[in-house]
Amino acid sequence: MPQEVKEIFGSALAAKVRTLGPSMTRSMHRVAETVAADPAGCAALTVTGLAQRTGTSEATVVRTARLLGYPGYRDLRLALAGLAAQQQSGRAPAITTDIAVDDPIADVVAKLAYDEQQTLADTAAGLDTAQLGAAVAATASARRIDVYGVGASGLVAQDLTQKLLRIGLIAQAHSDPHLAVTNAVQLRSGDVAIAITHSGATGDVIEPLRVAFEHGATTVAITGRPEGAVAQYADHVLTTSTARESELRPAAMSSRTSQLLVVDCLFVGVAQRTYETAAPALAASYEALAHRHRR
Repeated sequence: MPQEVKEIFGSALAAKVRTLGPSMTRSMHRVAETVAADPAGCAALTVTGLAQRTGTSEATVVRTARLLGYPGYRDLRLALAGLAAQQQSGRAPAITTDIAVDDPIADVVAKLAYDEQQTLADTAAGLDTAQLGAAVAATASARRIDVYGVGASGLVAQDLTQKLLRIGLIAQAHSDPHLAVTNAVQLRSGDVAIAITHSGATGDVIEPLRVAFEHGATTVAITGRPEGAVAQYADHVLTTSTARESELRPAAMSSRTSQLLVVDCLFVGVAQRTYETAAPALAASYEALAHRHRR
């Protein structure tokens, strides 16, 4: 979304606008951007007034409100009024996350820290806990877990499998697309396949997930584009947010923050469900490595 749209720190509405942006029409974009940028002003408008302000129709305003999770425009106006009050009591820091080549390192640290905080808040606000709970349940009882990811998402896939291995589960990460598919062929009902792709369109990740899906495994997609191609082969979709892209920090880098949060939520949920076996396994793995940290 355009960079002139102000971010409302910690706001679930702002998170939804950023996450759902790719699935909106241009007219809906204008409505969503306007309410995110000026909640106080929009809260005072009727549905007709907001339609006139954004150059759209009343029907578009109502559809946008519903896409953002509100039954109707009246409910959206109430939410906007609440956000306006929140802004008056304590606004988010006036920090832009655009990093210039000649920025002092102190500014870089401040901008990145704010960016990371916003990304985590947006991800938490937009994460469907019902979908997460279902993914946790399937993973906790899985005979075997395969995780697919390439590039930066491949690093997240490795992080997840390392965590699962430490609590005694059988998990492996695949960044080689050929190995991913040949392993996916072996999956069956009772197994879990997890695909990590910010774009939702990474073919090397979608193909093994499709194979796993067709062979009866429970499939999970961790993606920033829930409407992307990966979702058609996912039983459960966990949506991530991402920091805004810049020349020095492309999406492949900024998306990793939100992916790691989702992975941590998934792992902790699994560890809770399998605590009787997970706790001893964690203790054993810690003890096995402890001597390496005493040198």
